Amino acid sequence: MLYQIPSFLLDVIVGLLGGACLLRLYMQYHRVPFGNPLGRFVFAITDWIVLPLRRIVPAVKRWDLASLIAAWLLVMLKFLVLWLLAGSLARITALPLVSLVGLLQLAVSGLTALLVVYAVLSWIPGASPMLLDLISRLAEPLVRPFRRFLPLIGGVDLSPLAAIVVLQVVAIVLGNLLVFAFRLGA
Repeated sequence: MLYQIPSFLLDVIVGLLGGACLLRLYMQYHRVPFGNPLGRFVFAITDWIVLPLRRIVPAVKRWDLASLIAAWLLVMLKFLVLWLLAGSLARITALPLVSLVGLLQLAVSGLTALLVVYAVLSWIPGASPMLLDLISRLAEPLVRPFRRFLPLIGGVDLSPLAAIVVLQVVAIVLGNLLVFAFRLGA
């Protein structure tokens, strides 16, 4: 219990902050405007870590590497604190690799949540047009490849479901990679 509670709290905090950094990266890559409430929220909770990093880590084309590194550092800090709580610093050499896999897991979780919200909003009549436009702009690049192969069935678009299934397969692979990365540090 003394490990589970801090672990849960760290997962929530790093999930929110790291996820916001990844969302900032994703929104900037797809040139989604930040003038909406979600964009302003993302900037408000990530500026403290992204802006200082931006001084030393330049963007590469449309990729905001400062946001990516900020998310990775947050995930790394989470694993470091958890290892300190567990008293297993012997695996500290695996921390960068474990953190990278954890970052990929966070990205997959975020994209899955985005697709779930996208699918639910498509079924709600009278949903906020601004929110629907924002979520659509973020989700469309993920579902577009599946629409080429999946026709509408009875007027229902199954491409978000197919994308979620693929993301869950990726999540399973990443879970196994995380175990492998932990063992590398042993």
